[in-house]
Amino acid sequence: MNIDYTVAALMFPAIPLMMTMYSNRFHTLSALIRKIHDQYTFEKKIPPEWENQLHVLNKRTNYLKYVMGFAAFGFLFNMGTVLMLYLGLLQTARLIFAGCCICMIISIFLFMQEIRLSNQALKYHLSDMDSMKKDL
Repeated sequence: MNIDYTVAALMFPAIPLMMTMYSNRFHTLSALIRKIHDQYTFEKKIPPEWENQLHVLNKRTNYLKYVMGFAAFGFLFNMGTVLMLYLGLLQTARLIFAGCCICMIISIFLFMQEIRLSNQALKYHLSDMDSMKKDL
């Protein structure tokens, strides 16, 4: 495969968009955690599925940490590819670009796991609402 600037340039719009999406996910998750923390701290309100929710939230934050880390390394590797192409080191550029692709693939797979956990967390909320409906 011939690699040139256009190959590396294909990743430039994708990586920042993915990182923005990941950052938005992280921001939303952190807002949810702060809300739950405030409910517990100030209102002493404990949902029925409290332990399960905390466990899932902890796992989600860990997944997002790795998702964003791999995406950042993918971006760095992409920049390294451009640098190696500029320096005329074609074989090194190929290896670094492969690292970029691998990091982005790992990031996407981890993000899929985070989405699965998010779905699980929503099911806990639905079960809370279902149990409250039965109490009425």
